[in-house]
Amino acid sequence: MLQPRYQFLFLVVGLLLLPTGSTTSQKKIILDNDWNPTAFIALLLPLYYNYTVLGLASDTANSWALQTGLHALASLEIASLSSCIPVYKGSDYPVMQTAYTFQNYELLYGELPWKGVFAKENTTNEKLGNDPTSGDPRRVAKEAFTTKGYYGYPNVSFAEGSAAELCIFSAGALTNVALAVRLDPEFAKNTAGLYIMGGYVDRFLDQATGDVLQADLVSDINFIVDPEVTKITLTADFPNITLVANSANGVIPDQAFLDELVAVNENPLSRLVRANQPTYLPFWDETAAAVMVDREAVVLDEVEVYVDVDTSYHSPFYGYIRPYQAALMPPGLRKVKYINAVNNTKVTEMIKTIVQFPPKSCAELKGRGVDSQD
Repeated sequence: MLQPRYQFLFLVVGLLLLPTGSTTSQKKIILDNDWNPTAFIALLLPLYYNYTVLGLASDTANSWALQTGLHALASLEIASLSSCIPVYKGSDYPVMQTAYTFQNYELLYGELPWKGVFAKENTTNEKLGNDPTSGDPRRVAKEAFTTKGYYGYPNVSFAEGSAAELCIFSAGALTNVALAVRLDPEFAKNTAGLYIMGGYVDRFLDQATGDVLQADLVSDINFIVDPEVTKITLTADFPNITLVANSANGVIPDQAFLDELVAVNENPLSRLVRANQPTYLPFWDETAAAVMVDREAVVLDEVEVYVDVDTSYHSPFYGYIRPYQAALMPPGLRKVKYINAVNNTKVTEMIKTIVQFPPKSCAELKGRGVDSQD
C-alpha cells in the first residue's frame, strides 16, 4: 500500500498520456488545492465545461494537506460525486519552509496579512471551527466540519491508486507538482499545461497601455509556503504556464449574491456556499479556474514575461515572483503567461450558474458524456 504522502506523486507521474496529435476532444485534468468548505466551486467549473476530472489532490498551504484533503472528501460527498472523483492526499510538508522559519522571517521583515498553515498553533481557534495551523500536520480539527452550516465530517476515504491526466490546475502550494517534476524528468513536458492561482506582484506594467497594476494586500501564501518548489515549477518545461494572481481579486461576493444562489435553485451545494462563503474574500481559485475553462471569454488582458522566484530567506521578498523582460532576465528562466485583467462580470455569471445548477450525481456526469475516474 502506498504511503499517503506518495499517492499524489504516483497519480501524476504514472501518467497514461495521450499520444501527440491525438484526436480525442475530452480534456483531462487533476486539481491540486488547499481545499475548504466552498473551494469545490473550482471543481464545478471544469465539470460544467466537460472536462474529465481524474482526481483531486490536497496540499499544504492554508492548512495541512490532511485537513484540506478531508475538506475535498466532504465536499464531494455532499455533491454525490465521491464514487467517480478520487481524492489523493498530498505532501504534508513543504520542501524547506517550516513554521519556525516562517515565524522567524516575520520577526525580521514584518508580519504577513495572511499566514496560512504557518500561523501559530491555536487550539482554541480550532475548537471554534477553524482549520489547524502549525503543530502536527496529522492533526485534524473536526470542528471545521461540524460547526459549518450544511456540512459534515466525511464518511469516505482517500484514494490509494494511480491515474492519468493531461492538464494540471494548482490553487494552493506547488509542492506536489514540483516533487512530480523532480521524480520524472518527462512529466512536465508531457502535460497539456499548468494553471496556477498565485504570483502576486507589487508593480506590474500593462504592456499595451503602460498602466501600473497594483497587487492587493493579501500575501502570496501559495508561493511563500514553499518558495523553492515554486521556483522548480516555474522553470520546468511545461508546454505553457498561466499565472492568475492580481487579476483574481475582482469578484467578491456580497450577501445578495449568496442569497441569489439559493433563491434561484436551492440545492445542497448552493446552501453550503451561502452558509459558509466569506463576503470579505475574493473568489481567487474560482477566477483562476474560469480562466482555464473559458479563456477567450474571461481574459481581457494578458502578457508574456519571464519570471523568477526569490528563494533567499534573507530577502524581504522571499517567495514572491520577479517578472523580467527577455533582455534583462537572469539565465535559466522560462516564459509564462500572466493574466492582467479578467471579465469579472463573466466570472460572476459562471460561478452563479455552476453553483445554482451543479451535477447531481456521477450518473448525470456520465449521461452528458463526461468520463470519470473509477
